[in-house]
Amino acid sequence: MRDDLSQSLNRSQIDKSALSTFQRILLTTDGTVTYMLEAYFFESIQLVKLSEELVILGRDIPPMDLQQGTEVLERKILLQGKISRRNYIYAESLLVLDRMDEKFREELLKTQTPIGQIWRAQRVESFKEIIDTGKETANNISGYFNIEAGENFLFRTYCVWSNRKPTMMITEKFPESSFKKAATNVGNSDEV
Repeated sequence: MRDDLSQSLNRSQIDKSALSTFQRILLTTDGTVTYMLEAYFFESIQLVKLSEELVILGRDIPPMDLQQGTEVLERKILLQGKISRRNYIYAESLLVLDRMDEKFREELLKTQTPIGQIWRAQRVESFKEIIDTGKETANNISGYFNIEAGENFLFRTYCVWSNRKPTMMITEKFPESSFKKAATNVGNSDEV
């Protein structure tokens, strides 16, 4: 494993040996999670927007070179199986709209297309930098996954750079109990 990714897992005090192969992949990949989920579950994945609003930052965000008072788009979504309707990933994003191409921005705001699929369709060159991984209590998002609020979620946070500027920061979360067993078919209740 790359040193920076291994160090991130060590800082978060996640026991790497307790993770399944797919959990390690999800926490350390710089690829598009939507396509990985589709390959893993052999099911198309859809985006479900929970909220999307323009907000004024109440704090600086150094990894994004953003100052308090900057306007950003705050978005919360689920990546969900189209057939099973099972929620696989919860994600929160901060997007700097004025740093994005107009066509990309329009697709992002007006469709239910996952960001990774927009990148691919529009051939947007990007670089992803993982800045944090960790474990936290599910709390108010537990209901999307039919688990108790006190159960743990694993997460990774990464910045997306395009045209040499940080354009978005995304945190993807999934229950620690997810992806422990190999998926054999869509809707298999043992896989998540």
